[in-house]
Amino acid sequence: MKGREILLGVTGGVSAYKSADLCSKLVQAGASVSVVMTEAASQFIGATTFEALTGRPVYSAAFHPVEHFRGEHIGLAQRAQLFVVAPATAHFLAQAAGGFAGDLLSTLVLTATCPLVLAPAMNCEMWAKRSVQRNVTHLRADGVHFVDPGSGWLSCGQVGAGRMAEPSEIIAAMMTLFA
Repeated sequence: MKGREILLGVTGGVSAYKSADLCSKLVQAGASVSVVMTEAASQFIGATTFEALTGRPVYSAAFHPVEHFRGEHIGLAQRAQLFVVAPATAHFLAQAAGGFAGDLLSTLVLTATCPLVLAPAMNCEMWAKRSVQRNVTHLRADGVHFVDPGSGWLSCGQVGAGRMAEPSEIIAAMMTLFA
């Protein structure tokens, strides 16, 4: 990961806490990480956490430039060598599959030309829904890479598929794309 420019998207799910661990591990491996958070993500984890880990500002608005005066959706996309979204919620998967650009993160999916890796996380019933699986199939067909969720205890108290993959699994998938 040394010298790689990684764009990390964080959506609004309880497993956003694992995204901080993922971010930390990427930085420790020598990557430069820019974090983009959705509004919902900020309900689960604070931007200050990611700013402390990366030494960079956290991005959340497409049209209030922090450093890219053509817009964050252009500057961040051009800089990234790999784009990972962890957790990727059912809502985000639907936005990405439909090509909707309602916030900075979903707009970046449309402007980034680097590989995109998604690590879904959601309730087991949500993950099993045909509509969600249709979106996953569509995104795979579009060339998006997935690190599928694992099975186990979920924050809703159920046991089943939907747990976000562990940061080490996500990094291993990212490394194969750089190989």
